[in-house]
Amino acid sequence: MESETKLVNQNKNMDVLDILKKTVTIYFKNINFIIFTFLTSLPYFFLMIYFETLFQQTLLLSPQIISSLPLFEKIYMFGNDTLSYIGEPSFVNDYLPLLIQLGFIYTVPLHVLEFFSAVITIGLASKLSSEENHNDTSLMSIKHMFQNSNDISIMKRTFTTSLYMLALSFGLLIACPWTVIGTCYGLYSAFGCYIFFATISCVAIGKLLMVYLEWSAIWNMSIATSVLDGIYGIRALRVSYFYSSGNQKRGLVLMLVFFVYGVFLRLICIYFGCYKGGSGIFLLIGIVGILTVVNILKWVSCVIYFNDCKERKMEMKVDDEEIGKVQLQSNSSKT
Repeated sequence: MESETKLVNQNKNMDVLDILKKTVTIYFKNINFIIFTFLTSLPYFFLMIYFETLFQQTLLLSPQIISSLPLFEKIYMFGNDTLSYIGEPSFVNDYLPLLIQLGFIYTVPLHVLEFFSAVITIGLASKLSSEENHNDTSLMSIKHMFQNSNDISIMKRTFTTSLYMLALSFGLLIACPWTVIGTCYGLYSAFGCYIFFATISCVAIGKLLMVYLEWSAIWNMSIATSVLDGIYGIRALRVSYFYSSGNQKRGLVLMLVFFVYGVFLRLICIYFGCYKGGSGIFLLIGIVGILTVVNILKWVSCVIYFNDCKERKMEMKVDDEEIGKVQLQSNSSKT
């Protein structure tokens, strides 16, 4: 009882920095956990190398496609008394095939491989976190980790939750930015003033990004809810929303940390032209390896965030019950 009270007091005021510190401690404290997550993330790692190359090519092609919209002036070249138009990449021939391929990889093989890695990481991270809270210094062996990660029934049921998560995240990620850009472009066509409506687009997309990160904290927590509490599908999303209510700011900041880190690493790749191949492929492999580790750390942090939010809700429930008992006793004494 005394150890449980101490544990509650330790986690009572846990902020984002505390969650990140505990995440790093759990990951690097057990060398077997590092080796195990490395082995189980290898398929995800290899696919990410190809995905990142394709993603960066698409990203660099996007400004050229946007510049071909009617609100931009066409670029012409003069020479020998002739006027020739400088061609631009075609949306249908150059851009659309990349988008389709990128969307397919993201929604099917990459999602499945990340899901597989996430379920295994969440289950083991929860056990390692529990051992740390009870001051258990013994290291879990790699063999034991493999034996405890083969519950196919949990994976099958949790996959239902991940499909809800994928549909919501992919829909918001794809539909909303293009809706904002299309609306602002329509307003520009009607009223002019490109800079004004471009500013509105940037502000709106920034706000949508904050909403996306806040919701992604709930979606990621729903995977932890399915693995650790055995609640699946839409019910897992509802429970995660309940646990995260009042903690949205922490969830937003936590996801923002991983998002900024991922963007920073990808900008390094783009700056050095890793997507072109050649010697840059070695830098790309290194950065994708770091991104894979960051993804594992994200799921470990989701376990800690989930447990902390759940404990806070349980404490609030106990406090409400005690207040209710006091009110009943006071009412009975008056009568």
